[in-house]
Order: sequence, then structure tokens, then C-alpha cells
Amino acid sequence: MAARSRTRSLAGKVAVVTGGARGIGAQTARALAAAGASVAIGDLDVVQAEQVAAEIDGLALRLDVTDRAGFTAFLDEVAERLGPVDILINNAGIMALSRIEDEDDAQTLRQLEINLHAVIRGTREAIRRMKPRGTGHIVNVASSAGKGGFPGAATYCATKHGVVGFSEAARGELRGTGIEVSCVLPAVVRTELAAGLSEARGVKSVEAADVADSIIATLRRPRFEVFVPRSVGAISKFAQVLPRPARELLVRAMRADRLLLDSIDSPERTDYEKRAAASAPALDEPPPLPGA
Repeated sequence: MAARSRTRSLAGKVAVVTGGARGIGAQTARALAAAGASVAIGDLDVVQAEQVAAEIDGLALRLDVTDRAGFTAFLDEVAERLGPVDILINNAGIMALSRIEDEDDAQTLRQLEINLHAVIRGTREAIRRMKPRGTGHIVNVASSAGKGGFPGAATYCATKHGVVGFSEAARGELRGTGIEVSCVLPAVVRTELAAGLSEARGVKSVEAADVADSIIATLRRPRFEVFVPRSVGAISKFAQVLPRPARELLVRAMRADRLLLDSIDSPERTDYEKRAAASAPALDEPPPLPGA
């Protein structure tokens, strides 16, 4: 037990951050570098990724997390240039707001591929590399939406629920292998993804740097579930023991049921929604059905 409680050094570790050109990813890359890690940033926007990498003397590579072969090649190149991967931060994600009946198939598929399938893919690739070495840490960035259902973002919530469940199962499978799995669940983070969103009553929004700090703390002292801010974890645990009618009353009292719904078609979200819609070039055309 004493060994597990010891703070771990990140100096000399090779860390990979997907979606590292902006927001939480960029701040996490900076925090990792400040802690002494060698950092590789993967992002579709390689120009922005290179700017962040230049700040931290890191490596920036183009990465489309929906490209299966490309994801494998990306991790191979990181290992070739920096060394074996010790830390993977599965951070890439998008949030498209829409009422269920208004969401088209491409929008649904894009969120599933980027938010969930890419986390599964990245985790699997990392395990294959880490398991023979008996060491490693995988951090999957989910959301507090992975613990509840927020109107206006049903598919997004589904993907984040998937990340939480997948991470928990992966943690169970990897017990005793030397590989740690953590799941980070931020509330509203003041990044482009949250453009146009207000705050739920009783829960303050946080900055990307706050999430990055929590990730670093978790890498140093591993734990599975990491809420940012921590108060969200306390609210979530309290809500889960309530009968459903009382839980739904609490959600309405906090106005959490309107948090995303009222932001649909918000002018402040226009630029982000356009960029999110173009964030998965491999999915511009849905794949053909088997036998088609």
C-alpha cells in the first residue's frame, strides 16, 4: 500500500495527447512538459498543434482519430521518435448540440467515432504497447455527462457514458498488469467546445488548466474516477442514491436540464459547430453497409 501511495515522477516519461492542439489537450500537453515528460501531440489541425509543440519542445503530428490505420501509425511514429509510450491521454472529442429528432446520421456517427470509438481504439493500441513492459497509464477524458443525461446532447451523453463504462471494464481487465486506467469527468470547461453554455446552479465552470492540473495529479497519484471540479463528484454520488423523481427534481432545480438544450443554435456556438462538423474527414461519407 505504501508503494501505491508514493507520488510518481513524470520526468522522462513519453506522453501522448490526442486532440492536443486546443483547450484541455493543449493545457495538458503544457502541464506534462512542465512536469518533465516528453510530449507528443496528435491533432487534425497540425499547424495549431505545432505551435503548442514549439512552446514545450514537443512533437506534433497530424492525427485523425477516426482513421484506424492512421492511429496505429501515429503511435508507432511517436515510439520511434521519442521512445515507448508511457502515458496516453485520450482527449480528442466533440460536442454537437441538437434535439434528437433533428440530429442527422452523419452527426451521430461523427460523435460516436471521435468520442467513443477512438477512445476504445487508442486504449487498445496503448495496452498492446504497455503490457509487455508491465507499465503505463491511460487517461480517458469523458465528461460529467457520462454520469447523467442532458437534454440537447443525447448522443454526446451516450458517448461519454460509453467512455466511463469502457474505462471501468478496461481497469478491471488490467488489474495486476502494471497499467493504470483513469477516467476524467469535467463539468463545463471554458473552451470552444462549451461556447454559448451557461452554468448549472451550484456548479462553477472551470478552465482547461484546471482539468490539466487534475490529470497531472492523477498521473502522479493514480485513481480511477476524477471529477473536475470535485464538487460535481459529490453531487453525482448524492443524486445516485435518490429515488428517480427526487433526482430529476434536483436536476431541474439546478437547471442542468436546460444547460445544453437552451444553447442549441446559439450564435456563440456557430464557429465551433462548423469546425466540429469538419473534424472527421474520414467520415465525410458514411461507410457502405455490408453487402451494399
